[in-house]
Amino acid sequence: MAVEKQELEKVVIKFAGDSGDGMQLTGMQFTGTSALLGNDLATFPDYPAEIRAPQGTVAGVSGFQVHIGKSQIYTPGDNADVLVAMNAAALKANLDHVVKGKTIIVDIDNFKRKDWEKAGFEADPLSDGTLDSYNVVEAPVTSLTKMALKDMGLDNKSVVRSKNMFTLGMVYWMFSRPLDHTEKFLNSKFKSKQIVADANIKALRAGYNYAETIEALASAYTILPADLEPGTYKNVMGNQATAWGFLAAAEKAGLELFLGSYPITPASEILHELALYKHFGAKAFQAEDEIAGVVSAIGASFAGDLAITTTSGPGLALKTEAIGLALITELPLVVVNVQRGGPSTGLPTKTEQSDLSQAVNGRNGASPVIVIAASTPANCFDYAFMASKLALEHMTPVILLTDGYLGNGSQPWKIKTMKELPTITPNYIPEDKKETWLPYERDAKTKARYWAKPGQAGFEHRIGGLEKDMLTGNVSYDPVNHEKMVQIRQEKVDLVANYIPELTVEGSEGGDLLVVGWGGTYGSLLSAVKQLNVIGVEIGLAHFNYINPLPKNTADIFSKYTHIIVCELNDGQFLRHLRGALPDFKYEGYNKVQGLPFTVSELTQLFTKKLGEIKK
Repeated sequence: MAVEKQELEKVVIKFAGDSGDGMQLTGMQFTGTSALLGNDLATFPDYPAEIRAPQGTVAGVSGFQVHIGKSQIYTPGDNADVLVAMNAAALKANLDHVVKGKTIIVDIDNFKRKDWEKAGFEADPLSDGTLDSYNVVEAPVTSLTKMALKDMGLDNKSVVRSKNMFTLGMVYWMFSRPLDHTEKFLNSKFKSKQIVADANIKALRAGYNYAETIEALASAYTILPADLEPGTYKNVMGNQATAWGFLAAAEKAGLELFLGSYPITPASEILHELALYKHFGAKAFQAEDEIAGVVSAIGASFAGDLAITTTSGPGLALKTEAIGLALITELPLVVVNVQRGGPSTGLPTKTEQSDLSQAVNGRNGASPVIVIAASTPANCFDYAFMASKLALEHMTPVILLTDGYLGNGSQPWKIKTMKELPTITPNYIPEDKKETWLPYERDAKTKARYWAKPGQAGFEHRIGGLEKDMLTGNVSYDPVNHEKMVQIRQEKVDLVANYIPELTVEGSEGGDLLVVGWGGTYGSLLSAVKQLNVIGVEIGLAHFNYINPLPKNTADIFSKYTHIIVCELNDGQFLRHLRGALPDFKYEGYNKVQGLPFTVSELTQLFTKKLGEIKK
């Protein structure tokens, strides 16, 4: 059959099936291959919260969406151009997010009456007209996989597990992707079980050959490499990038790295990743609970390590008192919160910007800490590095906010050399202070106390959670001293504004509407603003990575616009923070609390409508 090969600017593909169907692995392999071909990309894994949801139900659907292109990609995409649905439940869960006229590949072996009834369809969606607006490829994936592997000598369960590779082979043919990267991966992953590797590779090739021969796929597509800044790139997930940022910071500061943490979704991968780097001097301690994780990190900080603890929203709540201990002892500590939907256990596998208020204000007493936020999977590296720098140089806890969307998502990251990274200078006792040193004597510019590691003769000092004398560090109940210490600790955080970058604007640098966001909403907000800028709409984006303190020029930026709309995935926490810090401006909020990121289409409609109202 003659095949027409069409060149595409970009495409969004969604792999979806039961939790045991290997959709995450399938999506990651397609992503890795596309990254090697030079495409820009962004991904969005979508996990079910239930560990053992009933098979074939919508609650048990696991998905992986990837957006690849030859132009710069900022989000995993609003809707899919290709949906791979391994069963009826996967189709039910994702049909509303497929572009009309685009392709849906279904495994018809999992669309029997019992399958579509369990998924919640009232009739067979393959024959009742539900899919009339789409190009549907009905492939007996399970049967064909069994046929391809019938002589392998594997049990039926192992054979069926290979069907995800069959569908991956089909999609590789559709988008002119080579098989060799995945074949190498399979040989490595199953090197102790070569028969399993061989079976998966055979299924991969069978799917590729099947797609090449069926008439339902009359076209193959290609997406040329993106025009990225020259350099060496690696596709990274946000949690992985966070771990690497800490490793780089420890090396730059000349310190050993200690991570004390308790596993929690969606932060656990940072612990897993750092545990792989013992040869770099990293110490990863899996504690018995969240409190043990943070207090072990505080002990490591007292001993002179770069100390990290990682968690999600429920764990941050448990760590609260200990963060106050690090604050009052004025020890450097980085607390990573990979946010998820709340409250309580909430939505463990869904993204949300739900913990900003907790990060800024969630401790007893006057307890100011530095709060910063990453905004892309790749720059999780940069903000993990920066969180470490701020903690070590200003001798106070830093809370780094990411979220499930960033932590589990991926994108190409330009690998940085150590020479490219800024210096980190821990706030040790200066030579000219060593003769007269007092435990809570401070740097004149930063108000940070000097760091005296234990074991140094002449620098012994008391430490603990009771209020300190402002010079000796001895326990003090003096009311004037307490007030002064509260003021100093606040001033120390406020002065950090002198050491962080100023706020920048993308798009129009003044005018009717300024869009304000923070953290992981960056890609969606930027895409929407850029789309409107292209058609001549004057609109700007001010996106915050530094939350407490705010950049020094924030008020100056805000004053250039008549209207400010704050967009966030919560009920308005950053909006309330801005109103408290900069009350002289009028703000509006746009909030989404669905466990899902913003779509570019909803944002462009919102901003267009708002600008129309302004100009009336």
